[in-house]
Amino acid sequence: MKLASYFAYFAAQALLATAGAAEPEVLNVRDFGAQGDGRTDDTAAFQKAMDTAGQAGGGVVHAGRGNYWFAGHLNVPNGVTLEGMWVSVPAHNGVRDRGLPKPTDDGTTFLVTENEGKEAGPAFITLNVNSTLKGVVLYYPKQDPEREPAPYPWAIAMRGKNPAVLDVELLNPYNGIDASNNERHLIRNVQGQPLRRGIYVDHIMDIGRIENAHFNPWWSMKPKLFAWQQANGEAFIFGRSDWQYVLNTFCFGYKVGYKFVKTPAGVCNGNFLGIGADDCYTAVVVEDSAPFGLLISNGEFVSFHGPDPTMVEVGAQHAGSVRFVNCAFWGPCHQIARLGGRGTVGFSDCTLVEWDAQNEGRAALQVDSGSVVVRGCEFRANKPQIKLGEAVKRAIVTDNLVNGALRVRNDSKGSVQIANNADTAKP
Repeated sequence: MKLASYFAYFAAQALLATAGAAEPEVLNVRDFGAQGDGRTDDTAAFQKAMDTAGQAGGGVVHAGRGNYWFAGHLNVPNGVTLEGMWVSVPAHNGVRDRGLPKPTDDGTTFLVTENEGKEAGPAFITLNVNSTLKGVVLYYPKQDPEREPAPYPWAIAMRGKNPAVLDVELLNPYNGIDASNNERHLIRNVQGQPLRRGIYVDHIMDIGRIENAHFNPWWSMKPKLFAWQQANGEAFIFGRSDWQYVLNTFCFGYKVGYKFVKTPAGVCNGNFLGIGADDCYTAVVVEDSAPFGLLISNGEFVSFHGPDPTMVEVGAQHAGSVRFVNCAFWGPCHQIARLGGRGTVGFSDCTLVEWDAQNEGRAALQVDSGSVVVRGCEFRANKPQIKLGEAVKRAIVTDNLVNGALRVRNDSKGSVQIANNADTAKP
């Protein structure tokens, strides 16, 4: 048999093998009574469609173009995907100020209204084992950009094993995604302007993943609302997570960009690659972390507003390990890092551009206690670089580039090594 005949034979066999395969069942919410007119409560219709898919062993529930109004909340059964029309997350930046389409003008938009003023209520959408939300916009029409935001429960709660949120715009929720008490959550291609909290992670015993999540003030930068967000907002919050993987994430205009806390479940360790925080009072706050480490690489952090603008703050209770590698820090802040606790913090191959905005003599890195490693970094401002307090246990400051003279104040009573730093001071 010729080679071409072999290819034709195997191609025919493949077609025969797939011809009888059943297509995955897709249900349309309009077949269950959903109106999508922005006025009719579509809660019951959506839940009926999803329950029907769940009872059949799983499937896809599709919501096409429309403005779906909800007076209640939804529970996505195991193995069910609730999807809208978007195949890539949309954006509605500047919709009120620049004449662009409003969130109710295009695509699949969920208008969320339940539990205004009641933060402790159930999440608007709860995902369960192998269930997914994708391709929709979540919009809270009662939020007023001219005022401080009204509290609401979480927009999305992720529970069970393998829940996923894909290609979703969280346009203006008070609380975004509660990714706690699950295993292997996947949050990918999510953007918007959560006002109080963006993503909260806790009690994760199997690897969680957050990829390409960007929180910007695209809904509104009206002065009263945005000032409240900067004074209260927290974009990414991590409690206990065993090997959290975070890739290509960003936030702008929050009190805290990335916050690591100790909860009753424990603390976080993980890999944080290509993360950024701009115009946050404090870009990274570490109250505590696991001894295995927070591995933060290729990050960009900017702070210049707030009562004491700081890029990194490590608290007095910190007992773990944090490593910043190939990160950049800039903005007219007071200090780049203020470090406490009894754990270890490292800066390697980092660029520290500016600090001590008010010329008070502050050092870029103010180390009050614990252990610190500063190696292979560049201090670009001609100002004090490092201050080591009396309670510093160990410190290594080597192989750095500094502008002007090396200015490391060492008040430590512990073991300190300072060597091989290159400055530009004249003899």
